Amino acid sequence: MSQPEKHHDRVHDHPDRNSILRQLRQNVVLKNMSEAETAELERHLVVVDCNKGDLLLHQGVYEMEQYFILDGILKRVVTNPQAKEMILRFAGKHDMETSYAAWRLKNQTPYSIVSVTKARVVKLPLPEWAAFIDHHLPLKQAFEYEVMLVMSDIMAHTITLHLLDAPGRVHRFLRKHADLFDNIPKKEMASYLNISAETLSRLKHQGKI
Repeated sequence: MSQPEKHHDRVHDHPDRNSILRQLRQNVVLKNMSEAETAELERHLVVVDCNKGDLLLHQGVYEMEQYFILDGILKRVVTNPQAKEMILRFAGKHDMETSYAAWRLKNQTPYSIVSVTKARVVKLPLPEWAAFIDHHLPLKQAFEYEVMLVMSDIMAHTITLHLLDAPGRVHRFLRKHADLFDNIPKKEMASYLNISAETLSRLKHQGKI
């Protein structure tokens, strides 16, 4: 895995500023912000263009950031000391990624955040984001609700890995995240569902998914 390019533009100075702001207004957390709130937040935001495999957040660090996805797909990944990986979730455009719970608990990040595809995100340090939402309580409520939804979905996914057969796991993902299915490399999808890429391909050819 590689780091994204180090040179990042602030949203305010970016040549695509207008389209970036339009995309931010469609974000699951930011969609109800006023123009004044958007302008205030914009001053904190930096644009990051990622290639496939770029590492945005390292597992086991204390310095954390908040990410809003404009294009592409990110994943949360846990890696054990033997370098075995488990994908916890995928997040696509209009979604967000965070390690807010770990930051609030003063813990190290329990996972990495990696770009699955070419992607564009905007980011800001988590302490700045936390200070911002503390001054905008409806936004804080929307954000913390989304954090809880994500954690709940990860827990449900982990349970289904044990309780559902391979077709059942695929069907659950299609029901929950149909918009992501065709855009995630099949090797990554198979890893997330804890099945082989061959099994995923076979299910597709047999018309079971």
